[in-house]
Amino acid sequence: MALSLLGTVLLATTPHLSVAQTKTTKLIVAFPPGGPVDFVARSISEALSKELGQLVIIENKAGANGAIAADYVIKSPPDGNTLWLTSVGAVAINPSLYPKLSYNPQKDLAPVSLVVNNVELLVVNPKNPANNPAEFVANAKKQRTTMASSGAGSVPHLAMEQVADATGANLVHVPYKGAAPAITDVMAGHVDGFFGDIPGLINNVKAGKLKPVGLAAKERHPLLPDVKTFEEMGIKGVDSDNWYAIFTSKNTPPADIERINKAIARVLADDAVKTRLSNSGAQPAASTPQQLSELLAKDTAKWERIIRSKNIQPE
Repeated sequence: MALSLLGTVLLATTPHLSVAQTKTTKLIVAFPPGGPVDFVARSISEALSKELGQLVIIENKAGANGAIAADYVIKSPPDGNTLWLTSVGAVAINPSLYPKLSYNPQKDLAPVSLVVNNVELLVVNPKNPANNPAEFVANAKKQRTTMASSGAGSVPHLAMEQVADATGANLVHVPYKGAAPAITDVMAGHVDGFFGDIPGLINNVKAGKLKPVGLAAKERHPLLPDVKTFEEMGIKGVDSDNWYAIFTSKNTPPADIERINKAIARVLADDAVKTRLSNSGAQPAASTPQQLSELLAKDTAKWERIIRSKNIQPE
């Protein structure tokens, strides 16, 4: 019912699509409706329908840390009509975290385009004395500092490990089942800090419930221009980006991948789409398939080093 309704809405709002056109593009999301990846999918789906000239229907296939969605896309016909919008974890972290993973992202999937960057922001309780990365690290070296995460091997956990490696700070990992309870406990003062995606933190930051301390990125964020990066404070190697990207089945013809890639680039350049994504805290960032392939290889190696050296095990 929900998928049929979405198709009807898109058809009604897409003038050059006709009822006679039966082709659809499935945009697979490995999370339930309402989450940040789902938000990005719904932010681009209507414009992507117009650019591709066929309906784009979102299908949420949650579970198994992305493996259900990955398996579905890998086994789909190689015609470019089944796309996977995924966060970095399922494609660049899972291969090292799960030794018996049923898929190999670099071998079984075809990269199409990067969609958004989501750099990690370190937040603390407003009563915490730290106001920048250097102060946070200095305090952590003096006393036991607890760091919440959305689970073992998650991007927030790995960002914390980057800080510990770069500075020798005494950071104690406190894993939660998801970001929401972790954020709640930081606001309540039960845990000292948390790294998270800006879209999931920005409202509480604006409301004064969380204090932004530092960015695990090379540049400052446009929504938080006064928040310094770890790098500009002289702390190298803290670079965590929970990017979202689109992949499809491996044997999809290059011409189809190129066609979809160019459509995504046009969508992300659209003022309405760009504004909606940017206002949420996500940073629109189209790429070529080759650039996404290189990013995937680079981040897979980066996260593998930390997972192996810290002997991080999934919960």
